[in-house]
Amino acid sequence: MEKGFVFRGYRLIFAALKRKNQNMANHKSSLKRIRSNAVKRLRNRYQAKTTRNMVKKLRELKGKKEAGELLKTVYQMLDRLAKKNVIHKNNAANQKSKLSRFVNKLK
Repeated sequence: MEKGFVFRGYRLIFAALKRKNQNMANHKSSLKRIRSNAVKRLRNRYQAKTTRNMVKKLRELKGKKEAGELLKTVYQMLDRLAKKNVIHKNNAANQKSKLSRFVNKLK
């Protein structure tokens, strides 16, 4: 996908699949699986990128109060990614630990 791509829906995915002609499958079910995997992959990429951007915003904050409020949102996002196996649960736990230490050091 292009740089700066924003999740807009399923039509872009189907158009990309048709352009690349990636459908090598012979069965209807496997064709559907290819399409649904592409949709899920794009959604996962969007959610992971959004979470990374929120983590960057959190690290840029200087005030403890604002950082504490944003930390709750980032926690929820990381937990959601771990629950859906977009990232590993230990990766999410490590990131949450580092972020909480960062926020606690703020004044």
